[in-house]
Amino acid sequence: MAPERFNDHFSGVAEAYAAARPEYPDALFEALAAVVPATARVWEPGCGSGQATRGLAARFAHVHATDPSDAQLARHWAAGRAGGVSLAVEPGERTGLADASVQLVAVAQALHWFDRPRFFAECGRVLAPGGVLAAWGYADFLPPEGMLDAVADYRTQIEPHWPPERAEVDSAYAGYDWPFPALPAPALWLEADWSLPRFLRYLASSSARARCQAETGDDPVARHAGALAAAWGDPDEVRRISWPLFLHLRRKV
Repeated sequence: MAPERFNDHFSGVAEAYAAARPEYPDALFEALAAVVPATARVWEPGCGSGQATRGLAARFAHVHATDPSDAQLARHWAAGRAGGVSLAVEPGERTGLADASVQLVAVAQALHWFDRPRFFAECGRVLAPGGVLAAWGYADFLPPEGMLDAVADYRTQIEPHWPPERAEVDSAYAGYDWPFPALPAPALWLEADWSLPRFLRYLASSSARARCQAETGDDPVARHAGALAAAWGDPDEVRRISWPLFLHLRRKV
């Protein structure tokens, strides 16, 4: 069978993405553990390089982590490890898992890339009765104090280079036609305490930055690094970066 085509926004920045993305908070995984037993088998489609897999594997019996990008999976946190994680190059809309074989489908910052009717149908197939679909994401970060103007100038340059699906993240997946009834979900924040070099690596890991550089020949991080550094101050000073984190929980009846 020929490989299924997908919109590949991240293979070209897979190494930077694996090294630079923030870690999800414990509170997120505690919210999942409150509605799914520790014995659960989990399917994590669109797993990327494993930012969420580590937290899932620490709380549930087994995680089947899949992604259509072999470049992402080559840099996955669990690559080469023994234990309760299996990896497979699979699209979000199709998996080799058996019918009713998982108790949790967990999608971290990826649902907006999927063909949702096909994906939701696959969730209905692989989820056992009573199983939960959890989907979450985070919008753009809040600029640290004193950095509003410098960050705004950077964002102005990369804004035309975001794919249209980015707007779905900004809206916290509002208006999606979900397949199962909703469960209560807490409001959450993703936070990281970073130095300036670590913050710049995060900016450099975005697909919009890579696309801007490829299409214009101008690296927006390099162009704005001076202004960002001036607004930051001492580059070794650790400052807190915060992202609003949204979570949808849906239980199959």
